[in-house]
Amino acid sequence: MLLDLHTHTLASGHAYNTLMEMARAASEKGLRYLGITEHAPSIPGSCDPIYFRNLHVVPRELFGVKLLLGAELNILDTHGTLDLDEWYYEHCLDLRIAGIHRLCWQGGTAEENTQGMIAAIRNPYVNIISHPGDGTAELLFEPIVLAAKECHTLLEINNSSFKPARGLGASHRNYAEILRLCKRYEVPVILGSDAHFCSDIANYEHVLPLLRQAEFPDALVLNHSPEAFFAYTGLRG
Repeated sequence: MLLDLHTHTLASGHAYNTLMEMARAASEKGLRYLGITEHAPSIPGSCDPIYFRNLHVVPRELFGVKLLLGAELNILDTHGTLDLDEWYYEHCLDLRIAGIHRLCWQGGTAEENTQGMIAAIRNPYVNIISHPGDGTAELLFEPIVLAAKECHTLLEINNSSFKPARGLGASHRNYAEILRLCKRYEVPVILGSDAHFCSDIANYEHVLPLLRQAEFPDALVLNHSPEAFFAYTGLRG
Protein backbone atom coordinates (compact mmCIF):
# COMPACT_ATOMS: atom_id res chain seq x y z
CA MET A 1 0.00 0.00 0.00
CA LEU A 2 1.65 3.20 -1.21
CA LEU A 3 -1.19 5.69 -0.72
CA ASP A 4 -3.22 6.89 2.25
CA LEU A 5 -5.18 9.93 1.16
CA HIS A 6 -7.63 10.51 4.02
CA THR A 7 -6.01 11.72 7.25
CA HIS A 8 -6.40 14.62 9.68
CA THR A 9 -4.11 16.77 11.83
CA LEU A 10 -4.61 19.04 14.82
CA ALA A 11 -6.10 21.60 12.45
CA SER A 12 -9.30 19.54 12.17
CA GLY A 13 -10.00 20.21 15.84
CA HIS A 14 -10.42 16.61 16.99
CA ALA A 15 -7.21 14.96 15.75
CA TYR A 16 -3.98 14.82 17.72
CA ASN A 17 -0.82 15.24 15.62
CA THR A 18 0.88 17.96 13.62
CA LEU A 19 1.36 17.81 9.87
CA MET A 20 5.08 17.16 10.39
CA GLU A 21 4.35 14.24 12.72
CA MET A 22 1.90 12.75 10.25
CA ALA A 23 4.37 13.04 7.37
CA ARG A 24 7.15 11.44 9.40
CA ALA A 25 4.87 8.54 10.36
CA ALA A 26 3.89 8.07 6.71
CA SER A 27 7.57 7.93 5.77
CA GLU A 28 8.26 5.32 8.44
CA LYS A 29 5.43 3.21 7.02
CA GLY A 30 6.85 3.38 3.49
CA LEU A 31 4.14 5.48 1.86
CA ARG A 32 4.85 7.40 -1.31
CA TYR A 33 1.82 9.71 -0.99
CA LEU A 34 -0.03 11.03 2.04
CA GLY A 35 -3.27 12.99 1.84
CA ILE A 36 -3.91 15.54 4.58
CA THR A 37 -7.61 16.34 4.25
CA GLU A 38 -8.80 18.54 7.08
CA HIS A 39 -12.48 18.80 7.87
CA ALA A 40 -14.23 21.67 6.15
CA PRO A 41 -15.83 24.44 8.24
CA SER A 42 -19.23 22.85 8.98
CA ILE A 43 -17.62 20.43 11.46
CA PRO A 44 -17.43 22.13 14.89
CA GLY A 45 -13.90 23.24 15.80
CA SER A 46 -12.44 22.65 12.37
CA CYS A 47 -10.62 24.94 9.97
CA ASP A 48 -11.63 28.42 8.98
CA PRO A 49 -11.53 28.86 5.18
CA ILE A 50 -8.34 30.92 5.50
CA TYR A 51 -6.54 27.72 6.53
CA PHE A 52 -7.19 26.23 3.09
CA ARG A 53 -6.38 29.51 1.35
CA ASN A 54 -2.87 29.42 2.83
CA LEU A 55 -1.97 25.80 1.99
CA HIS A 56 0.36 27.05 -0.73
CA VAL A 57 3.00 27.76 1.95
CA VAL A 58 3.35 24.06 2.88
CA PRO A 59 6.00 21.95 1.07
CA ARG A 60 4.54 19.16 -1.02
CA GLU A 61 7.22 16.70 0.05
CA LEU A 62 8.40 15.92 3.59
CA PHE A 63 10.62 13.04 4.76
CA GLY A 64 10.52 11.59 1.26
CA VAL A 65 6.70 11.46 1.19
CA LYS A 66 4.74 13.47 -1.36
CA LEU A 67 1.81 15.35 0.16
CA LEU A 68 -1.63 16.02 -1.26
CA LEU A 69 -3.19 18.78 0.84
CA GLY A 70 -6.93 19.11 0.64
CA ALA A 71 -10.20 18.99 2.50
CA GLU A 72 -12.87 16.55 3.56
CA LEU A 73 -15.87 18.56 2.47
CA ASN A 74 -19.28 18.02 3.99
CA ILE A 75 -22.24 16.95 1.89
CA LEU A 76 -24.86 19.03 3.66
CA ASP A 77 -28.17 17.97 2.15
CA THR A 78 -30.03 15.89 -0.39
CA HIS A 79 -29.06 18.36 -3.13
CA GLY A 80 -25.36 17.58 -2.69
CA THR A 81 -24.47 21.04 -1.36
CA LEU A 82 -20.84 21.26 -0.18
CA ASP A 83 -19.45 23.63 2.43
CA LEU A 84 -16.64 25.53 0.76
CA ASP A 85 -16.88 27.82 -2.23
CA GLU A 86 -15.70 26.45 -5.56
CA TRP A 87 -12.88 29.00 -5.62
CA TYR A 88 -11.14 26.99 -2.89
CA TYR A 89 -11.52 23.73 -4.82
CA GLU A 90 -9.80 25.17 -7.86
CA HIS A 91 -7.15 27.40 -6.31
CA CYS A 92 -6.25 25.95 -2.90
CA LEU A 93 -6.82 22.19 -2.69
CA ASP A 94 -4.76 19.39 -4.22
CA LEU A 95 -7.42 16.83 -3.30
CA ARG A 96 -11.15 17.07 -2.62
CA ILE A 97 -12.93 14.43 -0.56
CA ALA A 98 -16.65 14.76 0.22
CA GLY A 99 -18.67 12.85 2.77
CA ILE A 100 -21.78 12.81 4.92
CA HIS A 101 -21.23 13.61 8.60
CA ARG A 102 -23.96 13.36 11.19
CA LEU A 103 -23.05 16.73 12.75
CA CYS A 104 -24.04 18.73 9.67
CA TRP A 105 -26.26 16.52 7.50
CA GLN A 106 -29.90 17.21 6.68
CA GLY A 107 -31.21 14.05 5.05
CA GLY A 108 -34.41 12.55 3.80
CA THR A 109 -35.52 9.25 2.32
CA ALA A 110 -33.03 6.71 1.00
CA GLU A 111 -33.80 7.88 -2.53
CA GLU A 112 -33.30 11.55 -1.60
CA ASN A 113 -30.07 10.80 0.28
CA THR A 114 -28.79 8.84 -2.70
CA GLN A 115 -29.49 11.73 -5.05
CA GLY A 116 -27.56 14.05 -2.72
CA MET A 117 -24.53 11.77 -2.77
CA ILE A 118 -24.75 11.33 -6.54
CA ALA A 119 -24.82 15.12 -6.93
CA ALA A 120 -21.55 15.27 -4.97
CA ILE A 121 -20.09 12.42 -7.06
CA ARG A 122 -20.92 14.37 -10.22
CA ASN A 123 -19.34 17.56 -8.89
CA PRO A 124 -16.31 17.87 -11.20
CA TYR A 125 -14.08 18.95 -8.32
CA VAL A 126 -14.78 15.95 -6.05
CA ASN A 127 -12.24 13.12 -6.28
CA ILE A 128 -13.27 10.76 -3.46
CA ILE A 129 -16.44 10.07 -1.49
CA SER A 130 -15.50 9.36 2.12
CA HIS A 131 -17.04 6.50 4.14
CA PRO A 132 -20.16 6.01 1.98
CA GLY A 133 -20.98 2.78 3.82
CA ASP A 134 -20.79 3.98 7.41
CA GLY A 135 -24.56 4.09 7.85
CA THR A 136 -24.91 7.77 8.68
CA ALA A 137 -27.47 8.08 5.88
CA GLU A 138 -29.62 5.39 4.35
CA LEU A 139 -28.43 4.97 0.76
CA LEU A 140 -29.05 2.92 -2.36
CA PHE A 141 -25.64 1.69 -3.41
CA GLU A 142 -26.12 0.49 -6.99
CA PRO A 143 -26.87 3.94 -8.46
CA ILE A 144 -24.01 5.38 -6.37
CA VAL A 145 -21.53 2.83 -7.75
CA LEU A 146 -22.71 3.43 -11.31
CA ALA A 147 -22.41 7.22 -10.88
CA ALA A 148 -18.91 6.78 -9.44
CA LYS A 149 -17.92 4.72 -12.47
CA GLU A 150 -19.34 7.28 -14.87
CA CYS A 151 -17.57 10.22 -13.19
CA HIS A 152 -14.27 8.54 -12.14
CA THR A 153 -15.03 9.53 -8.55
CA LEU A 154 -13.60 7.00 -6.11
CA LEU A 155 -15.64 5.43 -3.34
CA GLU A 156 -13.66 5.02 -0.15
CA ILE A 157 -13.59 1.83 1.91
CA ASN A 158 -13.01 3.49 5.25
CA ASN A 159 -11.15 1.60 7.97
CA SER A 160 -12.31 3.86 10.81
CA SER A 161 -15.96 3.04 10.09
CA PHE A 162 -15.38 -0.39 11.65
CA LYS A 163 -13.96 0.77 14.96
CA PRO A 164 -16.27 -0.23 17.85
CA ALA A 165 -16.18 3.28 19.33
CA ARG A 166 -17.89 4.63 16.22
CA GLY A 167 -20.99 2.53 16.92
CA LEU A 168 -21.81 2.19 13.21
CA GLY A 169 -23.29 -1.27 13.06
CA ALA A 170 -24.29 -1.10 9.39
CA SER A 171 -20.73 -0.68 8.14
CA HIS A 172 -19.88 -4.32 7.43
CA ARG A 173 -23.07 -5.01 5.51
CA ASN A 174 -22.90 -1.74 3.57
CA TYR A 175 -19.26 -1.99 2.58
CA ALA A 176 -19.70 -5.63 1.57
CA GLU A 177 -22.49 -4.48 -0.75
CA ILE A 178 -20.35 -1.66 -2.16
CA LEU A 179 -17.49 -4.07 -2.85
CA ARG A 180 -19.84 -6.59 -4.46
CA LEU A 181 -21.19 -3.93 -6.81
CA CYS A 182 -17.77 -2.44 -7.57
CA LYS A 183 -16.47 -5.89 -8.42
CA ARG A 184 -19.49 -6.58 -10.65
CA TYR A 185 -19.17 -3.29 -12.53
CA GLU A 186 -15.34 -3.15 -12.41
CA VAL A 187 -15.23 0.10 -10.45
CA PRO A 188 -11.99 0.95 -8.60
CA VAL A 189 -12.02 1.86 -4.91
CA ILE A 190 -9.62 3.60 -2.54
CA LEU A 191 -8.93 2.44 1.01
CA GLY A 192 -8.79 5.20 3.61
CA SER A 193 -7.44 5.04 7.13
CA ASP A 194 -9.23 8.26 8.16
CA ALA A 195 -6.36 8.55 10.65
CA HIS A 196 -6.79 11.10 13.43
CA PHE A 197 -3.58 9.91 15.14
CA CYS A 198 -0.26 9.28 13.43
CA SER A 199 0.02 5.59 14.32
CA ASP A 200 -3.24 4.96 12.44
CA ILE A 201 -1.83 6.06 9.08
CA ALA A 202 -2.13 3.26 6.47
CA ASN A 203 -4.03 1.13 8.98
CA TYR A 204 -6.44 -1.03 6.98
CA GLU A 205 -6.79 -3.85 9.49
CA HIS A 206 -10.60 -3.85 9.39
CA VAL A 207 -11.09 -3.52 5.64
CA LEU A 208 -8.52 -6.03 4.38
CA PRO A 209 -10.47 -9.06 5.68
CA LEU A 210 -13.57 -7.66 3.95
CA LEU A 211 -11.66 -7.38 0.68
CA ARG A 212 -10.52 -10.98 1.00
CA GLN A 213 -14.02 -12.16 1.82
CA ALA A 214 -15.35 -10.37 -1.27
CA GLU A 215 -12.50 -11.78 -3.41
CA PHE A 216 -12.03 -8.21 -4.54
CA PRO A 217 -9.39 -7.80 -7.30
CA ASP A 218 -6.14 -6.12 -6.24
CA ALA A 219 -6.15 -4.26 -9.55
CA LEU A 220 -9.25 -2.35 -8.44
CA VAL A 221 -7.63 -1.15 -5.18
CA LEU A 222 -5.81 2.01 -6.21
CA ASN A 223 -3.72 2.29 -3.02
CA HIS A 224 -1.30 -0.11 -4.68
CA SER A 225 -0.44 2.25 -7.54
CA PRO A 226 -0.08 6.05 -7.41
CA GLU A 227 0.15 5.99 -11.20
CA ALA A 228 -3.22 4.24 -11.50
CA PHE A 229 -4.76 6.65 -8.98
CA PHE A 230 -3.62 9.75 -10.85
CA ALA A 231 -4.58 8.32 -14.22
CA TYR A 232 -8.07 7.42 -13.02
CA THR A 233 -8.85 10.69 -11.22
CA GLY A 234 -7.02 13.05 -13.55
CA LEU A 235 -5.19 14.64 -10.63
CA ARG A 236 -1.56 15.63 -10.89
CA GLY A 237 1.04 13.88 -8.72
